Amino acid sequence: MAAPVDENNGWQFRQCFGDKGEVEDITEADIISAVEFDHTGDYLATGDKGGRVVLFERNEGRKGCEYKFYTEFQSHEPEFDYLKSLEIEEKINKIRWCKRQNAAHFLLSTNDKTIKLWKVFEKSIKVVAENNIPDGVNPTGPITLSSLKLPRLILHDTMIAAVPRKIYQNAHAYHINSISVNSDGETYLSADDLRINLWNLNISDQSFNIVDIKPVNMEELTEVITAAEFHPLDCNILMYSSSKGNIKLGDLREAALCDRHSKVFEEEEDPSTKSFFSEIISSISDLKFSHDGRYILSRDYLTLKVWDINMESKPVETISIHEHLRNKLCDLYENDCIFDKFEGTFSGDGSHVLTGSYSNFFQIHGLQSKTNTILQADKSAFKAKKVAAKSKMAARRGVLRRDEYFNADNLDYSKKILHASWHPRENTIALAATNNLFIFQQ
Repeated sequence: MAAPVDENNGWQFRQCFGDKGEVEDITEADIISAVEFDHTGDYLATGDKGGRVVLFERNEGRKGCEYKFYTEFQSHEPEFDYLKSLEIEEKINKIRWCKRQNAAHFLLSTNDKTIKLWKVFEKSIKVVAENNIPDGVNPTGPITLSSLKLPRLILHDTMIAAVPRKIYQNAHAYHINSISVNSDGETYLSADDLRINLWNLNISDQSFNIVDIKPVNMEELTEVITAAEFHPLDCNILMYSSSKGNIKLGDLREAALCDRHSKVFEEEEDPSTKSFFSEIISSISDLKFSHDGRYILSRDYLTLKVWDINMESKPVETISIHEHLRNKLCDLYENDCIFDKFEGTFSGDGSHVLTGSYSNFFQIHGLQSKTNTILQADKSAFKAKKVAAKSKMAARRGVLRRDEYFNADNLDYSKKILHASWHPRENTIALAATNNLFIFQQ
């Protein structure tokens, strides 16, 4: 039975940050490459291809969930690997917040090779309030002991400072695709194409290799690691996905080296749909645990799958995202879009899932309610906000949007929602649409 079509399902555009000019005028460095809410949802971080991290904080004075600029800092710079004659670009691949322990914020950011732990805090600027002799004035008479004044420092201003507390490098031969902070608050993992390393946040010059799938002979290489994440509650459990479309669960209690997985989640491919592109489109681009750790969300090119951690044979739900693009796979292969890595995410309560698509469309799917909402993070969102009161017009716009989404020939493949994050406590989502950050709220 088809999901009931409830066009907007109460979702509304709230805010948009970034230059709202035409796509042709966008600077490559301004394209957002990572989006992440912190554990409270009061702060939001974005990273871009220029190596910058921008933080937003909740604007308490406003109704609803609105954010304002907090601070910005240069996290990574372009580097050059002289041994391999390779340029290491500054693009931020992932941002992960550490649980807050005091007034300062700590977050991890990574490019292809180097992970940094940033401390972001309010710094007091103090100035000298009293001088015995004002600046630029020559003393006229003798200064007596009783007239001497001790200089006093008074608070002049506060500024937001960002300093790198630790830099973790030289541990990955291949490009880093994932970082994940452990629930113990002390360790985190980093994953590249063939290896996963375990770090202690306080030790930057040593890491432990916990997964290594590199074959002795590289010609025998058949798969790579595409994503990895720690369990949100059990600090000994981690999972990683592969380009073959399977998810492996490892338990650090069984062995320090998790090459032998505890569980593998894999669905048998339907022989009738097998094609030249089968291996590419089955590759998992993103992987997430639900907040209670019971379910796993995986995103491949055509679908979102929800797995129960206790059932390995098949997913409990498969949500079609790009089935209407199946006939265009040849064109998408030619223009490299077939290799786009879309992210997927659970809502805070685990009842909904979210993922992006082309023409800046994104889908929100209700797992229990079976509602399916298709929205667009585009200039049309501003118009939709104005006509939201006129329900008939809004409903008509929703029907048109659904028709546009399923019309594969008219989609703009240069505009895509690859990165998104869901507020941990309420139905507010943040989406990266090229160089713009969109906030939607239900």
